[in-house]
Amino acid sequence: MTIRIIRPGLLTTIQDLGRTGFQKFGVSPSGAMDRRALSVANLLVGNAAGEAGLEMTLTGAEMEFTVPNVVAVTGGNFAPVLNGASVPLCAAFPVKAGDTLSFGAAQNGCRCYAAFAGGLNVPVVMGSKSTNLKCGIGGFEGRKLKAGDEIGFSAPAAYLPDLGRRFLDYREPKEKEATLRVVLGPQDDCFTEAGLRTFLESTYTVTNRSDRMGCALDGPKVEYRTKADIISDGIPFGAVQIPSGGKPILMLSDRQTTGGYAKIATVLSTDLPLFVQRKAGDKIHFEKISMRKAQAARRREFREMLKLQDKFL
Repeated sequence: MTIRIIRPGLLTTIQDLGRTGFQKFGVSPSGAMDRRALSVANLLVGNAAGEAGLEMTLTGAEMEFTVPNVVAVTGGNFAPVLNGASVPLCAAFPVKAGDTLSFGAAQNGCRCYAAFAGGLNVPVVMGSKSTNLKCGIGGFEGRKLKAGDEIGFSAPAAYLPDLGRRFLDYREPKEKEATLRVVLGPQDDCFTEAGLRTFLESTYTVTNRSDRMGCALDGPKVEYRTKADIISDGIPFGAVQIPSGGKPILMLSDRQTTGGYAKIATVLSTDLPLFVQRKAGDKIHFEKISMRKAQAARRREFREMLKLQDKFL
């Protein structure tokens, strides 16, 4: 009862929504970069939103199934093909023993997710199945997948009720620019007024100095009042650090647990999927909003996810 990896792609790992409660011990949360995409894929195949699936980056994997199951693919469009025929994104579809599902290079976005009915049978480490590459824990042997790996299913399903209704409208994004809403702080007082205006009024470019830990942006330098260093404190997903060079770094799933550079702002969790699907060369703008509006956006997203749970679970 397995998936056999024929071709792993550039970086394919097992991720769920991350391990919480261990950052104080120096263990990064890890988890899916696009949490919304993974959650939707899981709901489409009847799983809880936080079940583990495959995260593929820039180029996709090729895999063979040894048992029937139901699969859903979300996130970036990596042109998924089942036995040579295209399959839709954001829709559940059945696979049979001996079927081959393959993915190409990203046609848009840069991260693609595959979820499997019943979930993946890998060890739970500190409350999560997520792969932490730097610590070498979680997922499949704590590493990215390679050819020949075989991953078991926990409870595969050859069929799901209302299979023909398990889909969502997929609109392929065309824009190469994204506006990310941010809440300023917690160290925005470390920057001059001119520096804050630069941050909020400038266009930044996603660079290829990017991984699951963080992404460096190129653009105008943000001016400090005195210096970049602070007493190290905790780093949330979406924190925007400004190191001594003055250019922003956006911290992501495998970020370090603490850091000593001032954080000018934090990107809304609801907007992080926009960012993590950007490729090198794409443009980024930051928009300041209040904490109250940020919380309202999170509540709206939570209600939308509850509707999807009611529809598919």
